[in-house]
Amino acid sequence: MRKAFIQLHVAVLLAGFTGILGKLITLNEGMLVWYRLFITGISLWLLAFLRRQDIRIDRRDLLRIIGIGGIAAMHWVTFYGSIKYSNVSVGLLCFSAIGFFTAIIEPLILRHRLDVIELLLGLLVIVGIFFIFQVDPHFKTGIVLGLISAVLASLFPVLNKQILRRVPAETVTLYELSGGCLVLTAFMPVYLWLFPVPSLLPGLADLGWLLVLSWACTVLAFNLGLLALQKISAFTVSLTYNLEPVYGILLAFVVFREDRYFNRGFYVGLAIILASIVLQTVRLARRKGNA
Repeated sequence: MRKAFIQLHVAVLLAGFTGILGKLITLNEGMLVWYRLFITGISLWLLAFLRRQDIRIDRRDLLRIIGIGGIAAMHWVTFYGSIKYSNVSVGLLCFSAIGFFTAIIEPLILRHRLDVIELLLGLLVIVGIFFIFQVDPHFKTGIVLGLISAVLASLFPVLNKQILRRVPAETVTLYELSGGCLVLTAFMPVYLWLFPVPSLLPGLADLGWLLVLSWACTVLAFNLGLLALQKISAFTVSLTYNLEPVYGILLAFVVFREDRYFNRGFYVGLAIILASIVLQTVRLARRKGNA
């Protein structure tokens, strides 16, 4: 059990480190995500072959999964765009708004009652982001992109929920990331016309960080999460992933000294967002205990 918890927290720490890598890699957000998906997709297909994984899937499910992969790709593009137009801390805090958007979108798609408490806790995050919005005018573009990223990220698990009842998680991940790469490739000519780049190939430093992002923060983190699930409940895993923005912000403070750029308003917003995450965690834990 101790080993499983260590694996889980390493997976969450690696997930938080993706924001740091988004700042270190000099490629623009579109090219960064395309290379991440391309390298990760090839790696997952190779692992599936070596493990002799059953990758058979119904054609209708395949089309849905590719569509969801496209949403995931757009989420990553806007997420890294948020980091590049502001910084790691702001991008990760805006990502915390996923709870607010999920509280609205999930009942609409799955047709069940709106959870008022979840909506209020999500609104608390929006209040925190409002305080952060006042920090520095040049962060505003990054904040808007971060909120768009949170909307797309809230669609991702809701749409996955029904697929995962029929298709194993490993197979869903394989086809979603591959599908996301295909969708982004189709849009790339238009994207590069709107946002031209001096070179399509990454430099040596960028290539190294891309390999870390793809292999450590995606493939390894995913596999560590699956290993942890063999000993720890899915509920505990989902609660632990609430620490992802916390780990990411602490890493940004250490690596980039981003704490130097923030005033009291940022820390007020950060405290409000963390309070929302803690309250939601306690609420879910009590609900699980009563069940």
